[in-house]
Amino acid sequence: MTTSDPPLKHLMPGWYAIVMGLCGLSLAWHRATPLMGEAAGAVSLATAGLAAAVFVVLALATLVRAHRHPEAWAEDRRHPVRHTFIATIPVAVILLSTAAVALGAPLEPARVLWWIGSLAQLLVTLWVLARWWNGPKAGGLQWPSATPALFIPIVGNVLVPLAGVPLGHAEWAAAQFGIGLMFWPLVMALIATRVAVHGLWPERLMPTTFIFVAPPAVAGLSAMQFGAPPLLVWALWGMALFSLLWAATLAKRIASLPFSLPHWGMSFPLAAIAALTLRLGPPGTAMSLLGLALLALASVVILALVLGTLRGLRDGSLLAPEPVATLVPASAA
Repeated sequence: MTTSDPPLKHLMPGWYAIVMGLCGLSLAWHRATPLMGEAAGAVSLATAGLAAAVFVVLALATLVRAHRHPEAWAEDRRHPVRHTFIATIPVAVILLSTAAVALGAPLEPARVLWWIGSLAQLLVTLWVLARWWNGPKAGGLQWPSATPALFIPIVGNVLVPLAGVPLGHAEWAAAQFGIGLMFWPLVMALIATRVAVHGLWPERLMPTTFIFVAPPAVAGLSAMQFGAPPLLVWALWGMALFSLLWAATLAKRIASLPFSLPHWGMSFPLAAIAALTLRLGPPGTAMSLLGLALLALASVVILALVLGTLRGLRDGSLLAPEPVATLVPASAA
């Protein structure tokens, strides 16, 4: 790749993390409606509308990119880290359907969107895990792949109940939820082993460390959809809160990095823990105040990410070749 490449060539699937972050923020503001009234609902609706608009633009651009630059799409699938971000596409669809259901949109279009997203997420999960059988030399599981981004295709399945239960598909939602729960500890173990044996992921990917917050936060929200025991939900919230504090110890290092697309890895996890905290905190309690504080944090971070993205698009620093790193693309799966 050279810097003379068309910008569209570098529109990797990870751009759909923007949709994830905006949808998560919309759902968090929706949870704040009992505390803040219709103003929160208006913010939620506007943010969901922005997420839908961004998704449409990205989807059209992705189709054009696949037609004009099929080699770039093939490289995304081969790359030991970038292939995991393909899962952001179905996850974004699931979250759009979830926001639609939460905001009272017509159920049938939301149902169609939900089925497309959940089935696509299942297929992407199967594709990622099937690669593992190939071995490192044939594009299978390898240590460069063991980054927090690996949570996206694996644990993304725990998102399915958020809209699946209200839509009347609790059984299927529970089945897919189980897939995410089954592989969540395995991914944690893989990442911990990678850190012990090979050290942390590249600096450029450091913001994705916040993805550790998402699995327990989303699992808590989904468990509430199934009527799980309150203490179980509180346990998941505790995991999410500790994961946030743990990731926050890297905040200084992350702040020193130049802005890049992986910074969007912070957005959805922050929104998810804000939503869970607001769900657990009745008005007037300390939890509700903490939920509002986390909502403010998520809102400020995502606003900064939006502004950083607009600047990056304007100056050409985002749709450009990735910096040279120690990651070597594997052969095609």
